[in-house]
Amino acid sequence: MKKIKLDIVGLSYSQTQSGAYALVLGEVSGRRRLPIIIGSFEAQAIAIEIEKMTPSRPLTHDLFKSFAQAFNIGIQEIIIYNLVDGIFYSKLICSDGKKTLEIDARTSDAIAMAVRFDCPIFTYEFILSTAGIVIEGNDFVYLENLNEPAEEKATPTSTAAGYTALSDDELKTKLQEALNEEAYEKAAKIRDELNKRKAS
Repeated sequence: MKKIKLDIVGLSYSQTQSGAYALVLGEVSGRRRLPIIIGSFEAQAIAIEIEKMTPSRPLTHDLFKSFAQAFNIGIQEIIIYNLVDGIFYSKLICSDGKKTLEIDARTSDAIAMAVRFDCPIFTYEFILSTAGIVIEGNDFVYLENLNEPAEEKATPTSTAAGYTALSDDELKTKLQEALNEEAYEKAAKIRDELNKRKAS
């Protein structure tokens, strides 16, 4: 499968999940955005490295980097390779110069390692089609993966309370507002509700 390169385009506090953050990845050569909900510890680990701050003691991800480098192991790339029931699956592609290994990781940890090793982040088309949001000017298009069964595209846990009572037109208006505000996590939940309705 062809890999699609992503960049980190945003990290913000979640307005719908206490203690969680919305990490937004953007398609390098396109307008699609991939919002991922992560924990506060992982968000802090990513933000500290992006801002080039130095904690007084090494964080877990810093320790992993130091350990890997001590044994001449580098991370070549990160791949977000699957999406099941709203959970993203990722792997680290590591090499010591002689052999290359794939190591399974939570996506938040994989991104925290990617910023430390300055390595590229990739995903596949079916993931962006299922969970991505595309922005074209002031308009939006919410995406579906037409190759997957419709009932897998949204889960009850991904629908924010209150959206079920709104009409399709009201949801689309709120989705546009969320995109204009760059509230990608909120937009993702509205998109999931719209996808759920289309599937039923």
